[in-house]
Amino acid sequence: MLVLSRKKGESIMISDTIEVIILETDGDMVKLGIKAPKEVGIHRKEVYLVIQESNKEASSDRKALVKRLTDWQEK
Repeated sequence: MLVLSRKKGESIMISDTIEVIILETDGDMVKLGIKAPKEVGIHRKEVYLVIQESNKEASSDRKALVKRLTDWQEK
């Protein structure tokens, strides 16, 4: 893990296309601004994990459906 110190108004770059800007600090809270291409998905981690779990469930449901259809066609 890379640990950086930044002040309000300062930023960091991730690759050539993503900039993370410190907008505000208030005690232990930090407001970040993120500039990135539209095709880059940006989510809070807790939301990202829910999306990943939902995708796994949907994939599992599709696999089960394909198996049932395949089994049915073989009969």
